[in-house]
Amino acid sequence: MPVAFSQIVAARLRIDGAVINTTCRESRTLSSLCGCTVLTKREYMQQTGSFKERGACNALMQLGAAQRARGVIAASAGNHALALAFHGSRLGIPVTVVMPRHAPLIKQARCHQLGAKVILHGQDIAEAKVHAETLIAEHGYSYVHGFDGLEVIAGAGTIGLELVEQAPDLDAIICPIGGGGLIAGLALAVKETKPSIRIIGVEPVHCASFAAALEAGTPVRVNGRPTLADGLGVPQVGANAFEIARTRVDEVVSVTEEEIALAILRLVEMEKGVVEGAGAVPLAALIGGHLPHLAGKRVALVLCGGNIDPAVLGRVIEFGLVTDGRLARFSAYISDRPGGLQEFASVAAATGASIKQVEHERAFSSADMSRVKILATVEVRDRSHAEELFAALSAKGMQIVDRT
Repeated sequence: MPVAFSQIVAARLRIDGAVINTTCRESRTLSSLCGCTVLTKREYMQQTGSFKERGACNALMQLGAAQRARGVIAASAGNHALALAFHGSRLGIPVTVVMPRHAPLIKQARCHQLGAKVILHGQDIAEAKVHAETLIAEHGYSYVHGFDGLEVIAGAGTIGLELVEQAPDLDAIICPIGGGGLIAGLALAVKETKPSIRIIGVEPVHCASFAAALEAGTPVRVNGRPTLADGLGVPQVGANAFEIARTRVDEVVSVTEEEIALAILRLVEMEKGVVEGAGAVPLAALIGGHLPHLAGKRVALVLCGGNIDPAVLGRVIEFGLVTDGRLARFSAYISDRPGGLQEFASVAAATGASIKQVEHERAFSSADMSRVKILATVEVRDRSHAEELFAALSAKGMQIVDRT
């Protein structure tokens, strides 16, 4: 076996004090929503915003003096790069990260601030990794793999040890799957200490590489599509991670982009937590109805990261509101005489709807000069509230068209 349970135990002692032992709290609001007792393991509260610190710190602390002096390198577009930069700076180890050219500017800047050397190369992680390997040959760097390195998997496993201590009566743990390192380490730790706890993995429909590996019996490359859970967009799971996880993960489900967006929104509203798409997929699996057998059970969600771009977060929240039926857009024909728009606004106000935006369309409206077409965006409580608004507008002679 690539990683032994004893290595996870050793990793916990090694990183103690350098990595936060994150809380695992019961959420009454999420429990009510999901029909089971929900606990949240808040890895997004780590100093760089993700669980990646555990593996990065464990790997760096095991380097010899000569390796530390030469420094380390990794290909990463986000959380692994941040974790290495932070702990490399803390330990005095030079860190170089090769990021794809499209890597988020905020993460590039943060890595610079943490003292890492940032190199932009290639269109994706695969191309970035090829370039990193050439630099290893030139400079003698040690490569720290983001999800398949043995020290990284062992570091991730420390979450499992904490969960079993924090919530020993769990029935299941729901964990994100990207490259597989997190769920591999966690599953190994949990199954060694509390084998009755079910380990359930979640990946985005747009990049279901672990499910493909299970079907093929070995890691295979999938043609992934862009996903809100960008941290899970790994086209091929790691060989070491898969070998560990395949016999210890009890179930794997996939979630849609709409379910991920709604989960991010629910966490913002109900838990006051900003969680990235990768961290939100465990909740997405529950609210999406993919795990009905967990009804009434005691379940922990591994919220693995919170590094979402603020601009993207705004768009995701709006998309989540649309998915939730709380943001409606429609066209309507209203009177073009004085007071027509005021009447539209009055009807909306009377039903309790909030108008967010109204656009007039005259040139392409109709040959009837007595009315005009508007495009309206309104905030409502839910879909039934939207229907109430539509009925009230129709009762006033306003024709509703093009609902979205």
